[in-house]
Amino acid sequence: MRLLGGGASAVDASVPPVAFGLVWVLSERSIVASGITAVAVGALIGVWRLTRGARPLAVLFSLLAVLVGALIALRTGQAADFYLIRVASNAVSGLAWMVSIAVRWPLLGLVVGTLLGQRTRWRRDPELLRAYGRASWVWVGQYLTRLAVFIPLWAANAVVALSVAQVVLTWPLVVLCVVTSWWVLRRALPADHPGIRHARTTR
Repeated sequence: MRLLGGGASAVDASVPPVAFGLVWVLSERSIVASGITAVAVGALIGVWRLTRGARPLAVLFSLLAVLVGALIALRTGQAADFYLIRVASNAVSGLAWMVSIAVRWPLLGLVVGTLLGQRTRWRRDPELLRAYGRASWVWVGQYLTRLAVFIPLWAANAVVALSVAQVVLTWPLVVLCVVTSWWVLRRALPADHPGIRHARTTR
């Protein structure tokens, strides 16, 4: 649950875009009304998350993403541009994960190692390093899947479809990604390996 960010992060990522798309339909395609609603909903969710102990900086970034998306749509006059910030964030995230694999600092290892209190000891285990690298490609696939769906919908100005895709490709896709990457990680380790909690360091 900590790796996923909890249910609150799923609400934070999916509800404002849905609110934007819903109001866009109900208000006869008013970007102003849709943008104001999305920002207001994002602010309410932010307050709710703060009362549940969320980090203020994380809440601020989430709200800024909604605000910037609304401003972009207002500036261009295209409602679908509200989702451009999410397209960009997925592209950057996917690139970051690929670079981390290429330089042998796979982000999955950094995340899980931190959660397990190992810091970077896992990097001194060649088998664990290789396994984290392979499993990290699953996360790259997550971002590429979103881009493969979001970009054509954005190009078609399919606002409602983008809202639905945002929900489907948030929490459900992340859960699938966690399960799949765990399977890849386990399969990549030799049968005699003690597991991710016990790095076999060579130096």
